[in-house]
Amino acid sequence: MSERPDRHTPPSGAKRPPWRRPASQAATPPPGTQPPPSQPAPAAATPPNHRSVIDSAVYRDGRRVASPATLSDTFRQLREEPDGMAWIGLHRPTEPELHSLATEFNLHELAVEDALEAHQRPKLERYGETLFVVLRAARYLDAQEEVEFGELHVFVGPDFLITVRHGGAPDLSSVRRRMEATPELLSLGPEAALYAILDAVVDGYAPVVEGVQTDIDEIETEVFRGDPAVSRRIYELSREMVEFQRATRPLVGMLHGLMAGFAKYGTDEELQRYLRDVADHVTHTSERVDGFRQALTEILTVNATLVSQQQNAEMRALAEAGFEQNEEIKKISSWAAILFAPTLVGTIYGMNFETMPELKWAAGYPFAILLMAVVCVSLYVVFKKRDWL
Repeated sequence: MSERPDRHTPPSGAKRPPWRRPASQAATPPPGTQPPPSQPAPAAATPPNHRSVIDSAVYRDGRRVASPATLSDTFRQLREEPDGMAWIGLHRPTEPELHSLATEFNLHELAVEDALEAHQRPKLERYGETLFVVLRAARYLDAQEEVEFGELHVFVGPDFLITVRHGGAPDLSSVRRRMEATPELLSLGPEAALYAILDAVVDGYAPVVEGVQTDIDEIETEVFRGDPAVSRRIYELSREMVEFQRATRPLVGMLHGLMAGFAKYGTDEELQRYLRDVADHVTHTSERVDGFRQALTEILTVNATLVSQQQNAEMRALAEAGFEQNEEIKKISSWAAILFAPTLVGTIYGMNFETMPELKWAAGYPFAILLMAVVCVSLYVVFKKRDWL
């Protein structure tokens, strides 16, 4: 989307937003009237002091003028600074805290619901004077050799910037320190802080890209080395690249939408250069991620081919071993049959019976020997012709 909050001063006749009413205006009753009896403030207007408030500050002209400890103190300090800007950083806030912010800054209920539930796709939406941005940050964990994703929701208004972080990334404290070190940039308003956050998220992709490139190089080595566990690693890294694509690809359109609104909203020249640089980086990162996913698909195909070739080689080796074993069995069986024939003849010839025919025959012994030889030779010739021997 190209729409962004208008940071210009509203016309004199324009109605002042309710959350920027000076404290004295609400505290001083009209002349001649009795002050109304004090009533307890609604629960949403008094946010609890919760640890989810990482840092809360009020700035004037790019310099920190107050560091309130609670959200209620931040609201009070901002009302006392008509030209100030509040920057509130939250980590996994509670529902009462977000509702108190919604009441104070008139945040849209749909945006608040998204910030509470998380698990949103990167997007940029405008609700009245408030810009709602969802970003997916990433960081590479060297020990586990995997990519961890975090989610960041940013509310940008005319005089406030609220960050709601889900997950460990990104480290917004360094962004705040860098912006506080350049008050001339921070004095440009909440948009400047938003662009700094975009830059930090996109810069955080660079170590992830390098870590993934190293993983892919290692995977290629493991594939050709025949590591059986490489298929699982390829699959897991491919899933991470799908998540990485979902984090980076929408950012390209979001940033180009913001750049398209430069002329309409009179964005400062310095912020324009800032955003163009961020857009260039995210485009480069998105192209690298697309290349990684394509490379992993090709590696998975090569690995499947190599595994299939290895399985075919193993099956061929088993078949050859079975064939050789079968040949040996045939030889053993052939010789066993050849040797069995004379044994059978000799066994019958050696039976001790007086009434056996030809027992007194003088040529009986030579005939038996000849019979054994003929049977053995005949079996040998038969087995030889059948390649059993």
